[in-house]
Parts: sequence; structure tokens; C-alpha cells
Amino acid sequence: MNKGNRGVRTTRREWMGQSAGFAALALSAPAQEAKPNPGIADATVIPLLPPGPGNPRNTEGAFIALHDGRILFAYTRFTGGDSDHDAAVIAGRYSSDEGKTWTREDAVLVANEGAMNVMSASLLRLRDGRIALFYLRKNSVLDCVPFLRTSTDEGKTWSDAHRCVFEDAYWVLNNDRVVELPSGRLLMPLARHLPSGGNYDPRGTAHVYFSDDAGATWQHSRTVLECPTPSRSGFQEPGIVALKDGRLMMFIRTQLGCQYRSYSKDQGETWSPAEPSPLVSPLSPASIKRIPSTGDLLAVWNDHASVPEEFRAKDTGPDARGGKRTPLTLAISRDEGEIWTHKRNLLAHPEGWYCYTAIYFVKDTILLGFVSGGVGLPGLSKTDIALVPVASLYT
Repeated sequence: MNKGNRGVRTTRREWMGQSAGFAALALSAPAQEAKPNPGIADATVIPLLPPGPGNPRNTEGAFIALHDGRILFAYTRFTGGDSDHDAAVIAGRYSSDEGKTWTREDAVLVANEGAMNVMSASLLRLRDGRIALFYLRKNSVLDCVPFLRTSTDEGKTWSDAHRCVFEDAYWVLNNDRVVELPSGRLLMPLARHLPSGGNYDPRGTAHVYFSDDAGATWQHSRTVLECPTPSRSGFQEPGIVALKDGRLMMFIRTQLGCQYRSYSKDQGETWSPAEPSPLVSPLSPASIKRIPSTGDLLAVWNDHASVPEEFRAKDTGPDARGGKRTPLTLAISRDEGEIWTHKRNLLAHPEGWYCYTAIYFVKDTILLGFVSGGVGLPGLSKTDIALVPVASLYT
């Protein structure tokens, strides 16, 4: 953990003043009206998916480019309430202009086939040309499992659902998390929550499943990552990014004040003991991908290096808390995740709630799809799309 960063103290009043210019523009704008964002030069934010009557929450999405030039954004559309366990479908919106504008009507990609819901989409273009759609089917707080459907006609129709993991548990596969290696191996980073007193245990463990046959069969890696401290939350919502030297880096949400990280030298079959990373954060997921045009890593997370102490996560004691999911920060790393520079806050309202970011690259622009709640709304309520020029992160 970066203890130097944790030592920076800022008062709430000072931080609110610093953040005033980054207030969430989406709340005052009609849906789909893109607005320039003062937090990052030349960036715009589109309030694409606000909540509405009978639709209290729209969250956890992923992008993919279609052969006709459109972009599909698949996300979780809730209809039964705004909790993780309420009824929901996987829905889609489309853009024909590289993410600048989007269709206004939902296309249902996966109906609610779970006793509770389906949620949390990942999209991949497989080597045989099919589109792979991964998602969670949730039947209870003890039964939540990742499934896969594929499409041979660019998302017009989908195959039957294929179960990926056969161990019964509450598995968490975050949105936009499944990755493909140059070898063709698919990697699915998961958190497992086992039953505890008739409910799921919030203390998670980190796991990886891999497939060498385009998702037809899956194998568990030989490593289970346990949080090294008696943390209530343990390890949650892991992600994976491939490094230039052939290793893989897993990044893991914790309540310990930062993202933890682990490495694999054998394409995900074994993993090193997890350790603190330089990404100071609350109990909130990070997203990391490689920028194609520069080769650098891009991280999007809630940077808590200089927020007020009361915003930060605390793992123990009577005031234990997950911390506030603000600001929404972008940074780049030229050394494969050791040092993160050029930090930019896209949004930083003190009452904002920014998380579950999907990252996609369109030419020289970064597309971000992220939860952008709070400020008078529930934290997990709406999704915004941001367009960020790659060049703006280097100036």
C-alpha cells in the first residue's frame, strides 16, 4: 500500500472546493445531451441511461464494435428495484457515430432467466468471428453463476445459454472483465462468496477460470487468492490485464485502502500471493486496459490519494466503512502498473458515486461506460458514457 499517499490529508471543505469544477454534468442535462467536461480537456459526458418509472437502475455495461460500424453497449436494465438482487435484463443501445450519440430504445439481449435477475455483461469478439456475451444468472444469494451466449449474426440472435462454472456458490464476474490472450485463451476473473448463516459471506476470495476452446469448457486455475488480513470484505471483483513481458496482472477490490494485485507467469494457471498496489482506493472496483495507440496502461478508479479522511475506506472498528466512490480518475502507466502518472479526474462531485467502468477504444478516443449516481440519486442508479481523447491524458 502506498503509505505516503495515505498520509496526505485534505479537509472535506478544501476537497469540495477543489472539486467544484468537476461536478457531474449529467444530472442537469436531458438524456443523451453530450456536454463538455471541465475535468479533462476535450472530454464529453453523455447521460445515456438515467433511471425512470419502472426502471430504477441502469448499470454495469460493456462495449463491442459490430461489423456494420456500429457500437453495441450492453448493460443491466433493472425493473424490479434498485438492489443487486432485483429483477433485471441485459439490454443494449447502439451508436452509429463512434459513441457520440446512441439509440434511445432498449433492445433486450438476454431476458430475465434467473429467479432474481441476469446482470453484469462482458463482450468479446472471438477468433472465429462470433460475439461472446458473458453475464451472471442469479437465482438466490447462494446461487449466482456466470453464463455465456454467442452470436453469429452480430447480436441479432443469441445461442442457448452455456454455464461456465459448475461449482455452486455466489460468483461475481464484473462487467467488462473477460479477456482473451494472444494465445486465444479466455480468462474469467471471479470472486467467490460462500454461504454463511443462510446468506452469502461478503468476504470473497479471488479465482480465475480459463478456456482454450472459445468458452466451450472451463478450468479453474490452481490458485485461490485469500485476503491476508481478517478483512470483512476480503478480495472482491478482480480484473486481469496482460503485461508486455508475458505476465498477467490481476487487480482486486479490497476494503484495505487500495487495490491489491497478483501476477501470473503461466497464462493464468497459477498466481502469486496478492500484495498492495499503488492504486489507493475505497471498496470499489478498478478497470485497467492497454491503450492501443501508445502501448501504455490506462487505469480508471476512485483515486483516494488525497481525499478527506472520512471519504476513505476503513476495514476495522465501529466506524468500518467502504468509503466514497468519488472522484472518477484516469491515469496512465508507462512501466506496466508500477507508477501511475498524468492523473485526471473526469468527475469529482463530493457526493458522486462512480464505478463499474467499461473501457473501449475507438481510433484515438477512449469510450467509458460507468455508473454515475449519487447527488440526489441512489449510488447505483444511472450510467453515463464519456468520450475522452487519448491525447488529453498526455498533455
